[in-house]
Formats: sequence, structure tokens, C-alpha cells
Amino acid sequence: MKNLNLYPMKKVEIVVRGEDLSFVIDLLERADISGYTIVHNLSGKGSHGFHEGHLLFNEEDTLAMVISVMPEEKAMSILEGLTPFLNKHSGVVFVSDTMVSRLEKFKK
Repeated sequence: MKNLNLYPMKKVEIVVRGEDLSFVIDLLERADISGYTIVHNLSGKGSHGFHEGHLLFNEEDTLAMVISVMPEEKAMSILEGLTPFLNKHSGVVFVSDTMVSRLEKFKK
């Protein structure tokens, strides 16, 4: 078996209202991010109180999280694009260090 090589990257997790999800996806696509995962219908409590997931027939009133892994320079670009948006809308961003084993999946 070959040695497993790990490469440093940034994991970016963005939580927004469902109605704002298209903005986040568009930002990632324009930044040429190679992939992301979307988790719909989040429940949780934050500065705006408790948010209930799984509302029937209305995904725009729920919270969604977009999770992506990218090089640090792209993460900084995404944060620059999100800052004006988050100054006017609800949402939160988490950025953390992570390691990936298949670097070719995260760089175009």
C-alpha cells in the first residue's frame, strides 16, 4: 500500500436562510470552487433565536449550510464576497484548517 499523503486546505461552512442559498452557490461557482455539499432544513439556536428545520412546503424559511473545501486563497476570496452580504443578511461562516488526501479533487 502507498503512503497516504495529506495536503492542507480550508473548510468553509456557510449557514444562511434558504432564500439566500442561491447567492452563496453563485458565489462559489463564480470563484470556480470544484465542489460543495448543501445541507437543508437545519435547526438550531443563534443570535436571532431558535430556527426550526423541516417546514412543510417552504424551504426558503429554513436554514441551509453549504460546506466546501478549498485552497486558502480561494477561501479568502469567498470571505471577501460574503462580507458585504452578511453585513445586510442573516448568516454565519466558519473557516477551519483541514487536510485532504486527494489534492486533485480540490484544485482545477
